[in-house]
Amino acid sequence: MNTDPYSPLQSIRVLDASRVLAGPFCGQVLGDLGADVIKLERPGAGDETRGWGPPFAGPLSAYYLSCNRNKRAITLDLAQPEGTALFHSLLEKCDVLLENFRSDSAVKLGLTPDALLARHPRLIVCSISGFGRNGPMRDAPGYDFAIQAMSGLMSITGPVEGPPFKVGVAVADVLTGLYAAVATLACLQARQHSGHGYAIDLALLDCALAAQVNVVQAFLTSGAVPPRHGNAHLQIVPYQLFPTADGWIVLAVGNDGQWQHFCTAAEAPALGADPLFLTNAQRVEHRTDLVPLVEAIMRKKTTVEWGVVLEKANVPHAEVWDYARLFQEEQIAARGMKITVTDPAGQPVDLLGSPFHIAGSAPPLPLTPPAQGQHTDSVLRELLNMSETDLHLLRQKRVI
Repeated sequence: MNTDPYSPLQSIRVLDASRVLAGPFCGQVLGDLGADVIKLERPGAGDETRGWGPPFAGPLSAYYLSCNRNKRAITLDLAQPEGTALFHSLLEKCDVLLENFRSDSAVKLGLTPDALLARHPRLIVCSISGFGRNGPMRDAPGYDFAIQAMSGLMSITGPVEGPPFKVGVAVADVLTGLYAAVATLACLQARQHSGHGYAIDLALLDCALAAQVNVVQAFLTSGAVPPRHGNAHLQIVPYQLFPTADGWIVLAVGNDGQWQHFCTAAEAPALGADPLFLTNAQRVEHRTDLVPLVEAIMRKKTTVEWGVVLEKANVPHAEVWDYARLFQEEQIAARGMKITVTDPAGQPVDLLGSPFHIAGSAPPLPLTPPAQGQHTDSVLRELLNMSETDLHLLRQKRVI
């Protein structure tokens, strides 16, 4: 296969005026694909995730590091008329704007999607908010934890008995960032044919709900509110975490053939022949009878012993790893999921790598998440032909 020297989005420039996680994560995804992503922050304050720690790598929090690689950074005060004018000048040089402005702020500054497209008709405006641009909750703020609670996700997460649980990461933000990247790429493709820009309206609540796929659909199909199953599966049995003689193992029996393979490997022929458990539908129906039987079997061997047995029998399974164990694996190194970059002070920093591996295209060299305003002068010189005098005056006025 031929490999060209360009990254897939090398000709695309993105102005990332978003904050916190969903928008910055989208910007990082586009940057991983080669886009020139320029992170815009307010002078002085900046993105609040810079201070969300510990831990820190120098002045940069691990949180900030997680969603801002492969970007340049500028500061610009949009509340000042000169700042707004510069913002529009930058948009003339950009293909995409990522923003999560409060709706009242966008109206006050004349930066609503309609106003932006009227002035920049080829721009892709990707707006991210808690609840979208319409509906009775359109002006309410959105926070990942609250969205997990409201979207139904917490109602299906956690132990059978006890309180609802949130997911261990800000999954609503991350999913929204991914949906934003997909929508942005679709609009860039559409623009090649239509010649005009687009306004993308993404809501955290919508994305969190859409990502619950089969569990939400089960409710829509049956009308029954699904109960929490802890580490078990609503529609597949046995498909859950089981205790072993010395730890835990995930058993993921996804079809009837795998069930028979498991019963053979577990030396439980009577269980495999039991007419109550022959099909997955029967195993789901008789879950409360079957799971204790499987639990008793799984406690007879150690986790490692079960790993050997199940691997030989081609039964899907997995040990439970923490990050320390995970990053010892050769697979992680082979896939480049940990990279080392140099921070603005010249110090090495380990970062999570990009999952993209695209044959035929050269990936961009990884860039460390930037210091606040690190590239303000160079970007304004490059894109707007500003002189040192211009930059000095803007800095005196605290526009940049």
